[in-house]
Amino acid sequence: MGAMLWWGIYLAALVWSGIAPKDFYIWFLEVLPALIAAGVLVATRRRFPLTPLVYILILIHSLILMQGGHYTYAEEPVFNWLKEVFGWPRNNYDKLGHFAQGFIPAMVAREILLRKAVVNGRGWLNFLVVCVCLAISAFYELLEWWVAELSGTEADAFLATQGYVWDTQSDMALALLGAITALFFLSRVHDRQLAVVQRQGKE
Repeated sequence: MGAMLWWGIYLAALVWSGIAPKDFYIWFLEVLPALIAAGVLVATRRRFPLTPLVYILILIHSLILMQGGHYTYAEEPVFNWLKEVFGWPRNNYDKLGHFAQGFIPAMVAREILLRKAVVNGRGWLNFLVVCVCLAISAFYELLEWWVAELSGTEADAFLATQGYVWDTQSDMALALLGAITALFFLSRVHDRQLAVVQRQGKE
């Protein structure tokens, strides 16, 4: 995917997401990670360009965040429909978001650890990638808690617990599952793209 197409999709989705969201405060909180990611990509695009796979995954994660920000995770329409079809007691769009919270950062962390030679050999690589993803997930749960404490009931839509007592634990479990799934299915593709990027860096 070319850079122009990437940014075109990102900006179009961001503008759509920000037009009359259900709650602007919740929209900002949900979209903020995508905005931070975009800023980091702009700042590092020349000295540390990423593999195409990782750029695409970051875009997908941004789109998930923007969709959730526009509708709130508890009222996302596609998962409201799935809720009726499958008889779910809650809207599970937030669970997709937390799966992505492990799946996408796993490849980002893997790329940084390998290219910066943080890990000597592959023995500890997967373990450290999973640890990074769980740390991100745990920090996000702490962030949700802090927002809830500061905002009171206004944070209900941001927390998206929907009355589920094990929401925090299931969120982190899904991030763990997402990280393991990404490592299992994408590592070989990622290795091939890393080899191309490393060759280009030497030319």
